[in-house]
Amino acid sequence: MRIPRCRRLALTAAFAGSLFVPLHAQTPPPPAKRLPPAGIAIPDAARAELTSGATALRREIDALQTELTRTPRLAALLPDVEIYHKAVDWALRYDEFFAPKQVDTARHLLDVGRERAMQLRRGAAPWLEATGLVIRGYRSRLDDSIQPYGLVVPPNLPRNRPNRLMVWLLGRGEKRSELAFIAEREAGPPQLMPRDTIVLVPYGRFCNATKFAGEVDVFEAMAAVRGQYSIDPDRMLVAGFSMGGASTWHLATHHAGLWCAASPGAGFAEVATYTKAFAPGKEPPTGWEQKLWRWYNATDYAGNLFNCPTIAYSGEIDPQKQSADLMERAMADEGLKLARKIGRNTAHKYHPETKNELTAALEALMDKGRDPRPRELRVTTYTLRYPGDSWLQITGLEKHWERADALARVESKTITVTTKNVSELSLTWPRDASAQPESVVIDGQKLSRPESDGALANLSKENGRWKWDPSTSAATAATRPAGLRKTPGRTGPIDDAFMERFVFVRPTGEPLNPNVGSWARHELAHATKMWRDIFRADALVKDDTAISDQHIAGANLILWGDPLSNRLLARILPKLPLQWDANRIVFRGKTYGAANHAPVFIFPNPLNPARYIVLNSGIDFRDHAYGTNSLQIPKLPDFAIIDLREPPGSRWPGKIVDAGFFDEQWK
Repeated sequence: MRIPRCRRLALTAAFAGSLFVPLHAQTPPPPAKRLPPAGIAIPDAARAELTSGATALRREIDALQTELTRTPRLAALLPDVEIYHKAVDWALRYDEFFAPKQVDTARHLLDVGRERAMQLRRGAAPWLEATGLVIRGYRSRLDDSIQPYGLVVPPNLPRNRPNRLMVWLLGRGEKRSELAFIAEREAGPPQLMPRDTIVLVPYGRFCNATKFAGEVDVFEAMAAVRGQYSIDPDRMLVAGFSMGGASTWHLATHHAGLWCAASPGAGFAEVATYTKAFAPGKEPPTGWEQKLWRWYNATDYAGNLFNCPTIAYSGEIDPQKQSADLMERAMADEGLKLARKIGRNTAHKYHPETKNELTAALEALMDKGRDPRPRELRVTTYTLRYPGDSWLQITGLEKHWERADALARVESKTITVTTKNVSELSLTWPRDASAQPESVVIDGQKLSRPESDGALANLSKENGRWKWDPSTSAATAATRPAGLRKTPGRTGPIDDAFMERFVFVRPTGEPLNPNVGSWARHELAHATKMWRDIFRADALVKDDTAISDQHIAGANLILWGDPLSNRLLARILPKLPLQWDANRIVFRGKTYGAANHAPVFIFPNPLNPARYIVLNSGIDFRDHAYGTNSLQIPKLPDFAIIDLREPPGSRWPGKIVDAGFFDEQWK
């Protein structure tokens, strides 16, 4: 459980650097980058033709929604039509044609959309039985948006037994609109194609290296595929190249228990080295930013690959070979060896012969499959957003954003567990009664198995001693009688609210102070546009007067404005750790002038502690991060106080005068 020397040195350097970091950015940021970039002008006649076609297809879809209400099986397939409408409609609406040939692409997609609509009206969906390249869609639980995904379905697909699945993650494509994505997926398969394997290519919500909604997209697309095809859960592979390699490092290390194997190609694996964050003359990141790197740094989670065979590919002369070099060292620190394939004298692409060798090795790992219940597990995390996999999950930390470990081993009828920085965890017993353990030895303390028919056993630590705790689970811990705690799904920082369904709550009243009102309107507009541009959906926006019990029960609520302008904020303000009136804001023992300051924070919703409320913030990386996916990461911690006298920029929403993290009890 010791921290390796190289990691201790890295943490020491990061901490030392943070001592001299100014509290907010002073150096002017680089010019903001537009993402997606501006499109080209298309002929007026083509625009009129496509607009008419998209409008007609929308009418067809709306009519089908009414007609298929009594046929849920067919109604569930409407996203397979709607993806074609969205692809063309958004290209027209937001000027996202990037080449003249995309006009013909749009015509083709409208034709396919109309054909599928007619087939559904006849009660048919022939694409469900199609093999080869297949385009599908689903409706996201995050924001009700329609999202596409591509499939490669092998010929002679066996329908009577589970099939292997490879999730292939795409490289960076700043012009990969839905229109371009569907055209790519119709043009050919991805670079790796294991035999006898269904290949899923998620859209990933555009160009974000499967972060935030991009990560959710992968799992929603997987769920959609598993709902339509028989998939073997023990033979699922994740792979990708370039940005897709970065995505693979992330998904493999943070969700290691899902995969029988992983194969990242090129990409990046952490923030500091890849972005040259501490280069001379460069303004160093704030201390809280450095902590938040631990959300996505694959190097910090390298030990989780203990049971996930990983084969990294790099071109010998590719600068992005750096990611595998870093991961090789990080895994060595954990006592693990990284398998590697290196394309001789090759830059940023697969070497043909090496790719064949890699494919054969991955096929062998898929043939073998994963062990669904390994006798030894290692879980490393820094946040309960990633609590672990398989039969061991960490459900409570002593301190977030510090390394936490749980190592468990089954020996005969005993499970031995060693932990660090862990206050609560859960063990899932085997369903086979003959295989269930009789005792647990945790950090040297022996506990007999509790008398229970349930499959889940929970432990919590109090005053250094472990005990069985039936109330400790991801579903119930947030509302335990003992009070609020950070638990899986309720951890902060601000950006964590956007990993689940959310609603922007728009104020309808007059603000306490005009500066606050103007700033909140600007930030709401910024957050709404950013969600559309970067995560390819219209965020759900409701007036404060329209929020129902259903919204409170089923969504994280993002409250904009102040207690006078936003009725819902006024309703819950007495139960928040905040005082706010026309003259002052009092937060964590400090007082700020209300005329020129605004609080930004995340907190369990007092009306439903199983959900979040967020004050005045969307996803908090800004335009300065559009040029590299490695910077599309959390920028603010659990809370911040913004001085509105410095206007929002491409790096921050204003001057940050205070920021930090709530403790494990949300205090």
